[in-house]
Amino acid sequence: MKSKRTHTCGALRKEHAGQSVVLMGWVDRRRDHGGVIFIDLRDRYGKTQIVFNPENEAVYQTAKTLRGEFVIAVKGQVAIRPEGMANEALATGEIEVIADECEVLNPAKTPPFEIIDNIEVSEELRLKYRYLDLRRPSMQSNLLLRHRLYQVVRRYFDENGFVEVETPMLMKSTPEGARDYLVPSRLHKGKFYALPQSPQTYKQILMVAGFDRYFQIVKCFRDEDLRADRQPEFTQIDVEMSFVDADDVLSMVEGLMQRVMKDIKSVDIDTPFPRLSYEEAMEKYGSDKPDLRFGAQLVDISDFVRASEFRVFREVLENHGAVKGLRVPGGAKYSRKRIDELTEFVKEFGAKGLVAIKIGEADWDSGLAKFFDEGLRRKITSAFGAEAGDLLLIIADERERTNVVLGNLRNRLAREENWIPEGQYHFSWVVDFPLLEYDEEEQRYVARHHPFTSPMEEDVHLMDSAPEKVRAKAYDLVLNGYEIAGGSIRIHKRELQNKMFSLLKISPEEAERKFGFLLEAFEYGAPPHGGIAFGFDRLAMILAGRQSIRDVIAFPKTNSALSLMDGAPSEVDERQLQELGIKIIDP
Repeated sequence: MKSKRTHTCGALRKEHAGQSVVLMGWVDRRRDHGGVIFIDLRDRYGKTQIVFNPENEAVYQTAKTLRGEFVIAVKGQVAIRPEGMANEALATGEIEVIADECEVLNPAKTPPFEIIDNIEVSEELRLKYRYLDLRRPSMQSNLLLRHRLYQVVRRYFDENGFVEVETPMLMKSTPEGARDYLVPSRLHKGKFYALPQSPQTYKQILMVAGFDRYFQIVKCFRDEDLRADRQPEFTQIDVEMSFVDADDVLSMVEGLMQRVMKDIKSVDIDTPFPRLSYEEAMEKYGSDKPDLRFGAQLVDISDFVRASEFRVFREVLENHGAVKGLRVPGGAKYSRKRIDELTEFVKEFGAKGLVAIKIGEADWDSGLAKFFDEGLRRKITSAFGAEAGDLLLIIADERERTNVVLGNLRNRLAREENWIPEGQYHFSWVVDFPLLEYDEEEQRYVARHHPFTSPMEEDVHLMDSAPEKVRAKAYDLVLNGYEIAGGSIRIHKRELQNKMFSLLKISPEEAERKFGFLLEAFEYGAPPHGGIAFGFDRLAMILAGRQSIRDVIAFPKTNSALSLMDGAPSEVDERQLQELGIKIIDP
């Protein structure tokens, strides 16, 4: 059969009845009804039912040999299905194609798993046979969504005057945070390029160069421990703007999110997004990426219990800690075993224990009641907004740890108790981050975002006397409990950048060695600038309703950074190593 494909497997409808067509694709299902053979032919556009009648002996005999995943070409006539035989589950369900000719373009071995959604198969097997996994409708839908997201982003920034500029994949190693992936140079033995963790310095250079609005959808690389929403190579939407303040960047991003949600999910979202300070987010939700689709705010009862007879609470408060908790509606039904499980859970995040108080019809149903007088018990119950049948879960510890522990407990309970409404998208900004955080292991301050983040003007004077109190002009965009973007207004003057490096214990020599080109650029008229970078994979994951970014990446790595399909990373031959001047030392 020499004919070319005329239609895809998702294109034919009733109006095509009587036409001669040629379809090509994969055998999805074969059904032999004792005479007539039916084949569901599949491609990425959909499925079409093909009918093989025994009257056409040659084509019928071919149909008898067909098996799942055979690649075939079929020529035939489009016919409307008999009365009552339409398949409403298929877009092509009102028609079928009566085969006149059939050619096997390529037979197939029996695949290691069925090419269907919701298949119970290990992720390792899926990744090993990724080319089969990607044939499944849900996986193809994920990648098509990702494709549409690319197009929406590019159109939006182009319409708003942004220039797409590609930055180098081989750059100078400037590790500050995660480890770099290093690439040895053959021409300059003993020297290495690094794969970019981010185009941060390049996009700032572009601002110095006068490209006042830049964006790029770019690959980034970080050699760090992995989890469901991390990969060693990932994709960012990278954005930078000159002559702007934080409000300008946030407004531009909100417009992008409106466009994305409308074009990808057909959802209208309101702007401006709510803004929470970092301190407010941590105090109310125990997280700097709070999921605001549900309430369950943390309640601080430190002032209430400061004078109580309960020694555990009193001692924590004497050491400047905090006593906080959250309410579990209907949680008084929890068994001792369930509470013990939650206690073990909070210990994983550093808590010493968990106080559980059940609210009875008249009073507390708890042995702790004796440590609090009746009036104090009523005040605490009221502070939580608790009612009979509820459960109070309380942590007493150093304030930051208390917040983080309760934040993780809040998220766990939300999943287990179905507090999270389906189909909602809640965006928010977290702003006013601390500029620095103290690293006990390194015994120095490190940048909470990156060392090019500008401090608030009104806090610059604190950089010498109280650096821990300096706030950054930084902002994170949060969607449904995920940080999907982070950015800041940048430092654009060498004097302030040098001061920042000094706080980070980066010597002038080290700063010159790592960032000298950027520091020198600042002396040639660098404009005020700022930007943001989106986790493209994470955004696609949320929009696709998946739990792992591996489901929206065509060829992802495992949690141990292995590519099971092609065997990367792999050994290379000795000749390649010699050309690079590299010798492998057996550990």
